[in-house]
Amino acid sequence: MKGHKSSFTMKIAIIAHDGKKAEMVNFLLTNLDLLKQSDIELVATGTTGSHVAEAGLKVEKVLSGPLGGDAQIATQVANNEVDMVLFFRDPLGKHPHEPDIYMLMRLCDVYNKPLATNPATAKMLFKALRAKS
Repeated sequence: MKGHKSSFTMKIAIIAHDGKKAEMVNFLLTNLDLLKQSDIELVATGTTGSHVAEAGLKVEKVLSGPLGGDAQIATQVANNEVDMVLFFRDPLGKHPHEPDIYMLMRLCDVYNKPLATNPATAKMLFKALRAKS
C-alpha cells in the first residue's frame, strides 16, 4: 500500500454505471461497519461519488466517468494509490467511454489490483477484508 498516508490505510475506488448506482449504494450501506473504519478511504467517479456521499459516506470525487473519471482512477491504480476497485458495470449497455473502462480493467490486471465488477465478487473481497481485521 505504498503511496498512502499510513501503511494501514486502504483506498477503495468506487464506480458504477447509471443502472448500477443504486446497487452500489446498497452494497456500501450493507457494509457500512467495514467502510466506517478509519483506515479505509473511498474515491469515486463524480456521479457515483455524489450518490455515495448522499448515503452518508465520506468520499473523494474525481470527474464523472464519461468526462475522464475512469482514466483518473486508472492513473491512481498505476500510481499504486488505490488498493481495490469496485466497478459495478452494466454489461448490456453502451458506454461512450468504453476505452477508458477497458484501460482501467487492464491496469488492475497489470498492477495486480483486486477488481470486482459485480456485487457477488465485491462481497467476496469484503469478506476477505473482514477476515484480515
